[in-house]
Amino acid sequence: MAWDRNQMAARAAQELQDGMYVNLGIGIPTLVSNYIPDGIDVTLQSENGMLGMGPFPTEDEIDADLINAGKQTITEMDRTSYFGSDQSFAMIRGGKIAMAILGAMEVAENGDLANWMIPGKLIKGMGGAMDLVAGVGRVVVVMDHANKRGESKLLKKCTLPLTGTGVVDRIITNLGVLDVVEGGLKIVELADGVTEEELRANTEAALV
Repeated sequence: MAWDRNQMAARAAQELQDGMYVNLGIGIPTLVSNYIPDGIDVTLQSENGMLGMGPFPTEDEIDADLINAGKQTITEMDRTSYFGSDQSFAMIRGGKIAMAILGAMEVAENGDLANWMIPGKLIKGMGGAMDLVAGVGRVVVVMDHANKRGESKLLKKCTLPLTGTGVVDRIITNLGVLDVVEGGLKIVELADGVTEEELRANTEAALV
């Protein structure tokens, strides 16, 4: 047993606090908007120029002009505002966004993050990841614990080009929740049906 993508997104949504301005990255993090807890009012920011994103649309709500940074169609709210990339990145670089929930290819035990490219593979571009990890108050990563080959994505040292050094605060995987602390990663919570031994066996990074 382990969490699936939706359960990981729901667990990440528990990180949200009332009144926060939050940026959701591409991949599993976009699902977080469907699991915002009752009584919690957060404003979602998308670096392509939207503040106040609603949940994903139903079939009859789809508007092809309303998309998030991952090119997925979304809905607007009564308080949504629109702006250019310059203002969007001024918010991010100026420390106005409280938290970013991002996907990752690799995270190192010291909080280094690699999430933007695999050398030799075609990529769409850098996106806003480097600005986000440098400018937001808290970085939460949501990703599978291992890659498709079954190799740990929680490493002693990242092998892929870095997005940022020492930037990750918390990691949520299909096996559990870990915090970056001095000396390595600390297990905060285990996913349903996952044992500590199982999580340790699938983690290359030092666990403290």
